[in-house]
Amino acid sequence: MSNFSIDLEKQLSKLGKDIQQFVERTVPGQADSSYFNPSSDVIESEDMYTILLDLPGMSKKEVKITLKHHVLTVSGERELYLEDGETLVRHERKQGAFSKAFAVPEQVDESSVSASFSNGVLKITLKKTGMEDDSEATSIPIK
Repeated sequence: MSNFSIDLEKQLSKLGKDIQQFVERTVPGQADSSYFNPSSDVIESEDMYTILLDLPGMSKKEVKITLKHHVLTVSGERELYLEDGETLVRHERKQGAFSKAFAVPEQVDESSVSASFSNGVLKITLKKTGMEDDSEATSIPIK
């Protein structure tokens, strides 16, 4: 891979991060203290990317992952359910619908994307092996 390609990829990655930060700052409702915005980490190794999202109190059935046009989107909703006769006395835990988008580099083999969910942490792995482009959205099952 040439230095130009590497530099271009770094610049595009930075642009994607800048756009996501801009959207996170300007989308209405995110300033609300009850808005649920799960924390995430993106880890890169020689042969893959790993995305970790903290989703405490949620199950894999409440989370949806899609991949379309090199954008991986994780969405869902964390709700508080009260039984009959219960009243919320103190409210500190955030809840509500969320959606997080991650730009997927072209070097990722989109057919090899996998996800697992354990102890409130969603782990998505993306292998660096191909240059595929699938124009239809792909749903990623959570194991």
